[in-house]
Amino acid sequence: MRWLMIVLIVLLSWLQYRLWLGTGSLEELYSLKTQLAEYQTELKRLEARNRALAAEVDDLKVGYAAIEERARFELGMIKHGELFLQLVEQPAQPHSAVPQLSPPIAP
Repeated sequence: MRWLMIVLIVLLSWLQYRLWLGTGSLEELYSLKTQLAEYQTELKRLEARNRALAAEVDDLKVGYAAIEERARFELGMIKHGELFLQLVEQPAQPHSAVPQLSPPIAP
């Protein structure tokens, strides 16, 4: 009877070790669940990106408005007869009491 108790205690100890620390333990299970949640979040982000890209591809295949928009904003193209105006801001001048003037040009 004594040997049976020792064998059962050893068996119970071994099972507890596997449950808490061994392969397939609760810690590993928690780690895998966390990793799965991260992968699902990344998958949702990538699926949304793929849907947006597919919609853009369909728009480019079907209509000319998207092509025209890209040509205007990315390539700087304009239609025939349009006037292109570009406003350039001057850099900020340092604050001084006397404005800096360029010397006059001799005739």
